Amino acid sequence: MFKHLKGDLFGGLTAGVVALPLALAFGVQSGMGAIAGLYGAIFIGFFASLFGGTSTQISGPTAPMTAVSMVVIAGIVQVYEGNLANALPAILAVFIMAGIMQVSLGILKLGKYIKYIPYPVVSGFMTGIGVIILITQILPAIGYYPAEDDQFIEKYNPIAREVVLQNIIKDQVDGKLLVIENLEDTVEKAKEITPDQILAESKIQAKKDSSGVLGTLKTLPTAIKNINWLELGLTLITIFIIFGFKRITTTIPSTLVALLGVSVAVYFIGLDVRTIGEIPTDLPMPNFAIVTEFNLGAVAPYIFTALTLAFLGAIDSLLTSVVADNMTKTRHNPNKELIGQGIGNSIAAFFGGIPGAGATIRTVVNINSGGKTRLSGMIAAVMLLIIVVALGGFAENIPSAVLAGILITVGIDVMDYKGLKVLKSIPKSDIVVMFVVLILTVFWDLVYAVGIGLVIASLIFMKKMGDSNNHKSGIRKLSDIKNLDHADYSRIPVRLREEIFIKELFGPMFFGYTSDFQSMSRDVPEYATHAIIRMKKVPFIDQSGLFAFEDVLQNLIKKGIQPLLVSVQEQPLYRLETIDIIPDLIGKEHVFEDYEACLKWIVEHVEDTVPSIEK
Repeated sequence: MFKHLKGDLFGGLTAGVVALPLALAFGVQSGMGAIAGLYGAIFIGFFASLFGGTSTQISGPTAPMTAVSMVVIAGIVQVYEGNLANALPAILAVFIMAGIMQVSLGILKLGKYIKYIPYPVVSGFMTGIGVIILITQILPAIGYYPAEDDQFIEKYNPIAREVVLQNIIKDQVDGKLLVIENLEDTVEKAKEITPDQILAESKIQAKKDSSGVLGTLKTLPTAIKNINWLELGLTLITIFIIFGFKRITTTIPSTLVALLGVSVAVYFIGLDVRTIGEIPTDLPMPNFAIVTEFNLGAVAPYIFTALTLAFLGAIDSLLTSVVADNMTKTRHNPNKELIGQGIGNSIAAFFGGIPGAGATIRTVVNINSGGKTRLSGMIAAVMLLIIVVALGGFAENIPSAVLAGILITVGIDVMDYKGLKVLKSIPKSDIVVMFVVLILTVFWDLVYAVGIGLVIASLIFMKKMGDSNNHKSGIRKLSDIKNLDHADYSRIPVRLREEIFIKELFGPMFFGYTSDFQSMSRDVPEYATHAIIRMKKVPFIDQSGLFAFEDVLQNLIKKGIQPLLVSVQEQPLYRLETIDIIPDLIGKEHVFEDYEACLKWIVEHVEDTVPSIEK
């Protein structure tokens, strides 16, 4: 591990520098604060490197993982009436659950199957994540915070009063029924509602109603009337520096230059702007409330979201692993990588960090700076820990507008321009899948977007496969084939060509192909005596295909037509024997190892029963 210490040291330090501004920005975006992003980068970065299967990978909070985490955090905070501190144990429990699921994926050796997720689904999702980041950063970018606008908050006073009243009634409930003796106390408490209580609840409702994509768009008309031009200017300067500095040099991370340059300028000029707030400088401590205050009711609705986090983190990490392999000419271990990522995410959550995954840019920076072993990722994590403990007090002065600018550049970068550029040349079905996932991701739910996208993509794939199999697998009467140059067919005696039909099957027999295959028995006329079914190119048959095959054989036999199976591969043969299609429906003497054996049997056993057929 220490053989490449110098390279790992430079690689780790450089990757840590790149990770710092992104960790702060993702933490703030998640809703849990900058420190949650830093803790995520520290613990995921360290333990994913220690236990993972990609030597040079740098892990930490990423844009897709933060976007999904935002959904979890916002949803659970609502359950706890807007109180993040009370909701934190349930939020972190969901994140731990996602980490455990990732470990399980690795233990079950499912890492290799992640690559089968269709590209249009990934493309639509990633572009959707970019759009979400861009939209949700509009309000911070222009310096408008709904919970601090008195006029905006005032609209929520009636709702706030109703919520406070409901909470009072809820506190007076004994079991499931309101106790009559407590009714007077309830009325008295309702009279004692203070303006401060209404104001506090109004702020919660205003923040809730203006969060997310739809909330931002709904609040935008009000926000435009209240633009803070100073903060908007800082956001634009940050964006300009990030994109502009890259044109000068990529040796120094442009996000770090923007973060330090703008923050230092704001501090020394003494501009009055909103900052990211307090960052604890103590060593991270585990949050035992996850266990002591565990609330299954609050966590249960987010089991599928946790699974989405697990799968998304797996995809994100393994795609980055492929990039690392290409750069280092090595080969990662996908299952070990998932275990490492899962351990990192679970431990990070236990210490209050947000989830993450393998980060492509940070990994590339690490490799280009000399990182060669897992030690580089561990060094990057330790460096971030030192920064938190030693310099956390200075980080508190970073303007929120600067982080908004950084996140806007992340949103622009994360979108899949490669997929968007080729829209004119890809099949319409792929375009449909991509935009369905994109729209659902942005305006509805990230979890359902991926699930629905996978279902649509799978159905389209099945149809294409079924159509392809049917096109190639047409049934043919030999006497109708004008060109019998095909050696297999020309060797069948002329006298038998009227009564022998051949069905060539291509590709797997699965549920998407069964209806077309079943039509085979209807296509064979009554006067036929034998049907040769060639299965050399059928590698797999599922349960639907198996029953369809049984139906076809039964219909042929009912017509008095003898099926002959040729070149049945191992898996289909095993399945046919398992449910006794062989030998009950078709005897073993009618199952041939190859076409030669079948041809020999035909010549010896088939008589010319239809010497002349009117066509």
